[in-house]
Amino acid sequence: MQKTTSVAAHQPPARASDEADKNQLLMAAAEGSQYIASLDYMATKVADTGAKQRAGDYIVAFAQERAEGMYHLKGGKLEWVEASADMNCHMEIAVADATDNRFIPFLDIECTLSQGGKDVLSFKPEFLWHPGLYHYGKDLSLPGGSGLYDLKVKIAAPAFPRHDKVNGKRYAETVEVEFKTIKITAGHE
Repeated sequence: MQKTTSVAAHQPPARASDEADKNQLLMAAAEGSQYIASLDYMATKVADTGAKQRAGDYIVAFAQERAEGMYHLKGGKLEWVEASADMNCHMEIAVADATDNRFIPFLDIECTLSQGGKDVLSFKPEFLWHPGLYHYGKDLSLPGGSGLYDLKVKIAAPAFPRHDKVNGKRYAETVEVEFKTIKITAGHE
């Protein structure tokens, strides 16, 4: 993994409230612990490269692999669709809550890859179901192929409601993170 920041020191733990008792908070933290373990495994053992860092109320991570096929629902049936021949990169973005480390769904994420200070490609990853790790992702066509890139990730403040007057005041601002000088290995599975 390229860069990892400590989570525990940044965000106060959730507190029991009329909405979530101590046991619920412990179960949420246990779920988050497993999610982060899966994320770390994906980024360090499975992907070609990956990293994570703190950004406000979030832990933001990326994992990069070669372009890959996926199932798509077409006409009410699942159909395997190979990545098109021009696709040479699969970029995954994972976002977790900095308090309990659980995956955060329904986010509006914008990403930009740049080389030498010039933007090469912008994209909006979409939610992807994966048997080991929920994440956002997209197959990409990088004109420059393999090389060193900077990745900017911008997450808009989500519009979904938040439960809990004690713990729910979070995700109120747009955040941006940058992963500098990441080595992308282009290719096609």
